[in-house]
Amino acid sequence: MTDGGDESGLDWTDEELDEAIAREPERPVEQRASALRERVYATFTGLAIALVQLSNVDHLSALRAAIELGVGILAITIAGLLAEGIAYLAVHNRIPSGPEVRVMLRTASSALASAVVPLILIVLAGFGVLELEFALRTASIVYLVTLGVIAYLGVRRTKVEWWKQLIALGALMALGLGVILLQAVAHGH
Repeated sequence: MTDGGDESGLDWTDEELDEAIAREPERPVEQRASALRERVYATFTGLAIALVQLSNVDHLSALRAAIELGVGILAITIAGLLAEGIAYLAVHNRIPSGPEVRVMLRTASSALASAVVPLILIVLAGFGVLELEFALRTASIVYLVTLGVIAYLGVRRTKVEWWKQLIALGALMALGLGVILLQAVAHGH
């Protein structure tokens, strides 16, 4: 599910999610963890951008909203790639090989998938199909649901008792809400 591409994960059936999870073990655990981390970073970034845009929707065009969101997600993707490259150099004391660079690119690009549905919503607003405020509000909900799905899938895959999974999920969601509140405070809203 964190492979990149245009899957948001939000419109998948339970069977499709299970199948995607079943395919994931084909990749080394470090790659899966890195891709998931990139997706979470990008999702929080997209959510922050959408929330700030929503608070300023009266002074924003759909084109500007789409560009800001797209550039923000691209920037976090490039930052993730650079961080991966720097970490690789520091740990391995050499420049990564071609296949290693391809893995880094694939991992970093998984962040791009987080913007697909929100960008579609904003583009629809640009064509007058939706109101921009509705598109941004829906994009924020998409990002929140995405974070919830990622947390749920992460907790669900553990081998601990159901009640510990529930506590872990609650803690993750509370921490996520804390991040969102900090972002809102940082932007004066």
